[in-house]
Amino acid sequence: MSCSRSLKVCTQRSWKRPYGVGLLVAGLDESGAHLYYNCPSGNYFEYQAFAIGSRSQAAKTFLERRFEGYNDYTPDQLIRDALSAIKETLQGEKLTSSNCTVAIVGRKDDGTVEPFEMIDAKRIQEIIESMEAVEEAPAAVAESSSMQEDKGTDAAPMDI
Repeated sequence: MSCSRSLKVCTQRSWKRPYGVGLLVAGLDESGAHLYYNCPSGNYFEYQAFAIGSRSQAAKTFLERRFEGYNDYTPDQLIRDALSAIKETLQGEKLTSSNCTVAIVGRKDDGTVEPFEMIDAKRIQEIIESMEAVEEAPAAVAESSSMQEDKGTDAAPMDI
């Protein structure tokens, strides 16, 4: 019996892939913050940083390159890195507060527990805009310096 004829068989037989969703679960205990990935198959794994969903490999690669420094990051730096990882997965789409959600769980510098907090969309959008401004600034500086260099030459642009 195929999955197209009976949807139940895919969840009732061991040789069929179960229908389900992947889930990221964050928590905090005496030893610190933890992030678990629960697979649709029922397995779960602990990670320092992880991404799920379509085109998540680009985000995973981005996080893997940077995860060793995460212990020294401020919450704001962690949020920026998370948003940058999401941005890596977008193909032709623009990162906005309407297509991402950010939450924080962990300990503050003084050792007290920081309660689970969903960052509001307005703050996320402000962070995204500040990230875009930083990205655009070096490009604008490079463009203006190249224009200044071109002014000093006597050759026509086609002769260079």
